[in-house]
Amino acid sequence: MTYDYIIVGAGSAGAVLASRLTEDPDHSVLLIEAGPDYSDLDSTPSDVKYGYGHGLTGKDMLKNAMESGNRWYFVASANDRATPILVPRGKTTGGSSAVNAQIFLRGVPEDYDDWASWGNDEWSFQKLLPYFRRVETDTDFSDDFHGTEGPIIVRRYHSDEWLSDQQAWYHACRQYGFGDSPDHNDPDSTGVGPCPFNNPNRIRWSTNLGYINPVRGRPNFEIMSQTLANRVIFDGKRAVGVEVEKDGETQVVNGREIILSAGAIGSPHLLLLSGVGPSDHLSEMGVPTVLDSPGVGQNLRDHPQVSLRWNTKEGFDQDILAPRLQFVLTYTAAGSHLRNDMLIHPISYAGRRLYYTDEGDGDPGFGMTAALYLAESAGELKLRTANPRIQPYLNYNLLATEFDLRRMRESVRICLDIAGQDAMSDYLGGLTDPTECELASEDALDDWIIRTVTTSHHISGTCKMGPSSDPLAVVDQRANVYGLEGLRVADAAIMPDCIRANTNATSIMIGERVSDFIRE
Repeated sequence: MTYDYIIVGAGSAGAVLASRLTEDPDHSVLLIEAGPDYSDLDSTPSDVKYGYGHGLTGKDMLKNAMESGNRWYFVASANDRATPILVPRGKTTGGSSAVNAQIFLRGVPEDYDDWASWGNDEWSFQKLLPYFRRVETDTDFSDDFHGTEGPIIVRRYHSDEWLSDQQAWYHACRQYGFGDSPDHNDPDSTGVGPCPFNNPNRIRWSTNLGYINPVRGRPNFEIMSQTLANRVIFDGKRAVGVEVEKDGETQVVNGREIILSAGAIGSPHLLLLSGVGPSDHLSEMGVPTVLDSPGVGQNLRDHPQVSLRWNTKEGFDQDILAPRLQFVLTYTAAGSHLRNDMLIHPISYAGRRLYYTDEGDGDPGFGMTAALYLAESAGELKLRTANPRIQPYLNYNLLATEFDLRRMRESVRICLDIAGQDAMSDYLGGLTDPTECELASEDALDDWIIRTVTTSHHISGTCKMGPSSDPLAVVDQRANVYGLEGLRVADAAIMPDCIRANTNATSIMIGERVSDFIRE
């Protein structure tokens, strides 16, 4: 059969598109997902189901996550001097919303107004606010800025839930001079306060739970899981299908419109494999060019981050099932023209590791992560080979400008100053990373920053949205791929620049916005 819509990728945006487009019973939708599909909460494995407190530490956590098959594990270059970084992305229905840290921050209004000023007038903050509200059920705030009936449940930890060390960190930030920010999704927010999360009752409320599961019974909806998309099939300049591999067999599924929602790595990778990208690079890789599109894989954006770690004082311990993060701090770097361009968050139990990208074990400790939330530097994604099973080359090019490095250096110093406040004196022991030698001079600190900088897992921008006059624009503002018919990209890849927030809420919003464009 020929489907009306084929969506590649059941992640933060793709799940939304599938849910919304199947609302019309006359339109058939096929959703292709490379990973497993969990049709209810009971069948969902714990590393996907629970947002924190898996009962595992260090290497066991990483081992279980890798063996579960619910994640892609890409390896990337942060810069020429840093060690290679591990980039996990979601590989299951729900995509990265099913494996992430559940931080549900929006960008600041200026982010989207910048997009609009760059030729994407349908993406101003005022036009996007109804879509942000449509996405969420905010259990703490109900006003013109927050949704109360959306598929994704959002909450903040209340004062009776605050961990003692996290609460101490909040008070230390206040002692340093930062203002109180009870709602980080208020457009005018800045300072320190409870972080919004989509994890009610410890459950990671992914787009699989919020969008896909409620519509599984629709007769016009089919999910093809455990299926790798190899390339888009074209008839001239029109996309007419997708070549997929399932259970060792290759087949072509046909569609009237193809929508790539495979993420900021998967979508440009699939375009390149399909012959859409810089023609000289495609020729070098032996891929016949369907369309010379220089921007595919370029403009790779992310939030560079470094983490500082301390031992905790004797007698302080933390329940291994407790959340690792409850607060965030946003502020504007000294001399920066970009409001809220920096973010710092604490990490409880840091010695036992927070992320699946960390292999080590150790004694319980405390950490702070300093992140540059609007960077100048941009990287690129390229093919290594024309084999779809070989991951692409990823060069994040982090901290490549003096402006980026200067802001990160200041942020590390702010973390050290927060640690020195009276509120932290009952908790923190000695600083273990960076060392005294690495703090001895500005050059030594810069060297530590450049060597240890890593991704915040917010890759975006690799299929940039923009006007036709922009040589790096891959899609127009309705997500149509320039120069082709019947093909769209709808996920974090189309962001012209990374937003000053974690990217999941905006990726879900992109799914909502593009679904309305399609239905119009």
